[in-house]
Amino acid sequence: MNLLKSLTLVAGLGLNSLAQAQTPVNISGTVAGINTGKVYLQRFHNKMFYTVEAVPVKDGKFQIQRKLQLPEVYGITVDTTRGNQFLFLDATDTKVTISLDSAARYRNTKVTGSKGQELLASFRQGQEGKIEDFIKKNPTSIVPTYILYREYSYRLTPEEIEKNVALLDASLQKTPYVKTLKELVTTLRSVQVGEKAKDFQANTPEGKPLRLSSLYGKSYILVDFWAAWCGPCRHENPNLVKTYGKYKGQGFTILGVSLDHTKEAWLKAIAKDQLTWHQVSDLKYWNSEPAQLYGVRAIPSNVLLDAEGRIVARNLRGEELGAKLEDLYSKSAANK
Repeated sequence: MNLLKSLTLVAGLGLNSLAQAQTPVNISGTVAGINTGKVYLQRFHNKMFYTVEAVPVKDGKFQIQRKLQLPEVYGITVDTTRGNQFLFLDATDTKVTISLDSAARYRNTKVTGSKGQELLASFRQGQEGKIEDFIKKNPTSIVPTYILYREYSYRLTPEEIEKNVALLDASLQKTPYVKTLKELVTTLRSVQVGEKAKDFQANTPEGKPLRLSSLYGKSYILVDFWAAWCGPCRHENPNLVKTYGKYKGQGFTILGVSLDHTKEAWLKAIAKDQLTWHQVSDLKYWNSEPAQLYGVRAIPSNVLLDAEGRIVARNLRGEELGAKLEDLYSKSAANK
C-alpha cells in the first residue's frame, strides 16, 4: 500500500469516526524491554489496521487518552510493520490497562479492564460453544460480531450468516462488520452453484489486461484466489500443479487471482511454485476487486466454471478438485 493511499484510508476512517458517537477512553500501559519509542493505536478495517493515534513511550510507559468509537476492534503495536495486539473494546470498556510484551509477538501481553478481551479468551478456550450460542449469550458484544465476520463468514451459507446477524443487538447493526456481512449475504447468493460467473478484468504479471470471459468456450476453468503470503495457498499449489498437468490436455485451465500487495512477492511465488497458468492481480490485498465480486473472505478459495462461464462448484481443494474434474470429463466423454 503506497503512502498516499494509506493516508487517504486513515483520513476516511477518521472522518467516519467523527460522524459517529464517541466515548472517552483511557488506555495506559507498559512495554516490556522498551524505554523509549512509540506505541500506535490502530483501528481494524477489512482485515487491515490503520493508525489513529501514536503516543510516546517514556521509561517503558505509555498512555492514550482520546474519544473512540465503541464498540470496536483496535490494535496496539510498537511497530506498524510487524503486527498488533488485538484490543476488543465494548461500550463500557473505557479504562484499560495493558502490559505489552512486544518481544514475544505480544503472546504474553496482559489486558485488564476489557470485558471484550475476557470474552474472547473464553471463546478461544472453547467455553462458549458454537457461534450461534456465543452470540445468543453475548448479543451486545463486539467479540462475537468480529468472530462471525472474521472466522465464520467464509464457511457459512448466506442463510446461516443472515440468521446469526439477526441475533446481534440493535446497537451492533450499524457496525462495519455487520454492514459487510449483510453485503456478503447478497454477494454470496449471486455466486452460488448454477449462477453465471461475474466477469472481471485485471492485469497479468506483464501488465496486460486479461478478462475472465476471454477464457470461456473451451473447457472448465478454475478461478483460484490465492496470495504469496498465504501459507495454506502455497501448500495447496502443488495439488493445483498436479491437477492442471493432468487435465490441461482436455482444455482445463486455471486463472489465478492474487490478493498480494507487492508485485515482487507475487512474481516470486509464481516462479517458485511453478504456476504456469494464467495469473492476474490488482495488487490491492483484501481490497481485491475480483475477490469482493465473489465474496472471498478467506484464501485459498476457488470457483469452478464450465465452458459457458456458469458456476459448477466452489472451494474444491486437494483431491476434491481432481475427483470433480474426473467426474465432469467422464460424463462429457460418455455424452459424445
